[in-house]
Amino acid sequence: MAREDSTEFRMGERQERFLTSSWGALLAAAFCCLLWGSAFPCIKIGYALFGIAGTDPASQMLFAGTRFLLAGAMVIVFVSIARRRPLVPKRTDVGAICLLALFQTFGQYAFFYLGLAHAAGTTSSVIEASANFFAILLSALAFRQERLTGRKVAGCLLGFAGVVLINLGGSLGNFSFSFSPDGEGMILLSALCSATSSCLIQRLSKWHDPVLLSGWQFVVGGLGLMAMGAAGGGTLSPTGPNAIALLAYMAFISAAAYSVWSLLLSVNSVSRISVYGFMNPVFGFVLSAVLLGEYQQVDPVRSICALVLVSAGIVVVNRVGARAGSATSAPRSEKH
Repeated sequence: MAREDSTEFRMGERQERFLTSSWGALLAAAFCCLLWGSAFPCIKIGYALFGIAGTDPASQMLFAGTRFLLAGAMVIVFVSIARRRPLVPKRTDVGAICLLALFQTFGQYAFFYLGLAHAAGTTSSVIEASANFFAILLSALAFRQERLTGRKVAGCLLGFAGVVLINLGGSLGNFSFSFSPDGEGMILLSALCSATSSCLIQRLSKWHDPVLLSGWQFVVGGLGLMAMGAAGGGTLSPTGPNAIALLAYMAFISAAAYSVWSLLLSVNSVSRISVYGFMNPVFGFVLSAVLLGEYQQVDPVRSICALVLVSAGIVVVNRVGARAGSATSAPRSEKH
């Protein structure tokens, strides 16, 4: 079925070849994960610059909503200029935009911020990383977009093991994994929303421009988060130009990373791309050490072992994905 494309967007053959190649997918996914990884320390810095307490989820959601609204505006303006025509959705795009916004931006981050105040940071990082595993399971078992194989499961387990390892604060014997419905339970729902959004992007991009979906779902989801944060009494108090500059950078993170990730998912299987997501917490851990001065938390041996496990997981999945990616991707006349 041909894509109902309101902007007459067609990915070039050369661009598609790059995004489906092993090195192209790796470079594009690593770019996304590096940006997302930098968001971890930037969020902490942003809370300080905007006077947001760690136990104030309403202000956190207002902050996130503002960031995503700006991200959507960036995508829409930049792509409109690049294509020399407004990136405006058709009526047939509205339902897809709202559905994607419900899971990718509003649901994922509303659950995340509601749960974060009642969940341990280490546990939250591990549960969030499980979204990459959930995406592959949902793609195979719920959305029927690809086959679930032992190699894909093994690759995910390797990547997940790397995330667990990088989050160990001390020895394995001192690591506790707590779970409460209003804390880790909410984080788990956030991870499921994230996983569902990856599958939705892969499916919806058969009929809709993935970049248009990315930009406009940010606007819809961002407005939803802002409304929820404001209704809960959230406030933002920027301390100066540094706060505004940081917010602009965080908007750029979302605009660039999600747009590229959406393009990757539009032409590759969910399993092939989702496994790269295990790089996010590793980048986040390292960049937090650099930007926040948390060097005492970095164990070089543990960090290297975590990177090896994540890399091994990517290689294991992509030994299949490199051959099957184009076969399981969204059809072209026509797709996170």
